[in-house]
Amino acid sequence: MKIEIRLADWTTDQAALRQIREQVFILEQAVPVELEWDEQDASACHFLVLADQQPIGTARLLADGHIGRVAILPAWRGQQIGSALMQAVIAEAEQRALIPQHLAAQTHALSFYQRLGFRVIGEVFMDAGIPHQGMIRP
Repeated sequence: MKIEIRLADWTTDQAALRQIREQVFILEQAVPVELEWDEQDASACHFLVLADQQPIGTARLLADGHIGRVAILPAWRGQQIGSALMQAVIAEAEQRALIPQHLAAQTHALSFYQRLGFRVIGEVFMDAGIPHQGMIRP
């Protein structure tokens, strides 16, 4: 099995990126469609994770250092793929001098992001009906 993490182009890779996000956020987590897609997708730096050329994960990095839309298909979780994806996103952010990086983590994933050097900031808030907390990686 060959796992590849690469920068993705929203125009040419949109179908794969959308398929992963629809599966994870819209179908699995019941995020309303109108909240999943926004105007930032067109200008964001996207990442695509492939397993034997099949899309299995994604994330995006905004110009202000915000990391979001981190998603790994259910069958591929628990195999350190999410950590590898986040390390690629962090490396790209640092290469672009986007420091600090920040994100809104679903509260069940706080320890995952803490292992990557993020720390909790602020109070728990609801986003798309899911509890989140702000995090920063200085």
